[in-house]
Amino acid sequence: MKILMTLVLLMMTCQVQAQRVVNLWPGIAPGSEGWKQKEVIVDDTPVGTVAINVVTPTLTAYLPQPGTATGLGIIIAPGGYCMALALGQGGNDVVRWLQQRGIAAFVLKYRTQEKREQGIPRDVDMDRACKYGIADGIQALEVVRAHSKEWGIAPNHIGMLGFSAGGMVVSGALLQGDAAARPDFVALLYGAPFGKMPAIPAKLPPMFMAWAQDDDVGRDAVVRFYDALLIAGNPPEAHIYRTGGHGFAIKPQGTTSDHWTQHLMDWLRANAFLPITPPDSTHQ
Repeated sequence: MKILMTLVLLMMTCQVQAQRVVNLWPGIAPGSEGWKQKEVIVDDTPVGTVAINVVTPTLTAYLPQPGTATGLGIIIAPGGYCMALALGQGGNDVVRWLQQRGIAAFVLKYRTQEKREQGIPRDVDMDRACKYGIADGIQALEVVRAHSKEWGIAPNHIGMLGFSAGGMVVSGALLQGDAAARPDFVALLYGAPFGKMPAIPAKLPPMFMAWAQDDDVGRDAVVRFYDALLIAGNPPEAHIYRTGGHGFAIKPQGTTSDHWTQHLMDWLRANAFLPITPPDSTHQ
């Protein structure tokens, strides 16, 4: 019996870690033909694995087991000021959590501005820094939709989840001019357009937003975007936590922001993107 249980656990671990890496663009990504920087991966940071100087954008797919698949797909855009990508805490950790709940999840490694100094410069031009990341986010939607049948995803159940600057990438995909190419829903975690406020079209897809009141990094931009959405007639689901800071992601802190994952699941079910009863009732 112990041997059988061990085998089952090993199989489950392998399934959770199974992944496919897909290049977003055929050949060099448009607009970065002259880039000379070399990508660097750093594993031992406070937020886990971080990618710097990303030149070749990719999607890493985490597909659920067929018996638990819900038909939902979510593209994850990590944060990092569009100068680095927090692929651990705001990427792989979250995407595995989604995969275990029957959701096909994809880590978007989008292009970042070349980083030439230690730390983050004080005056980052976010519109310039995130320009190529937004293009990659829009392309990621096209790639996932093109593979939706192969990956077991309903073509009208493809959303995006962005953390911090990843929220700017996701909002760029949300606000693009081609309404048919927009995601079917978005979730923004302490993220929003951090540069100039873009035009807000009417009749946007459903939106989920969550942030903490003690977030001195992203709060003002997030609130400004929230207010702009309301004025444009696009009220999002909003969860404002008293504490949690910036970058709470999926790490437990003992604050109410720890529960954003459950709030997101409830919202997805209420909007018919997930079944009311999960395929595996142990995955709440």
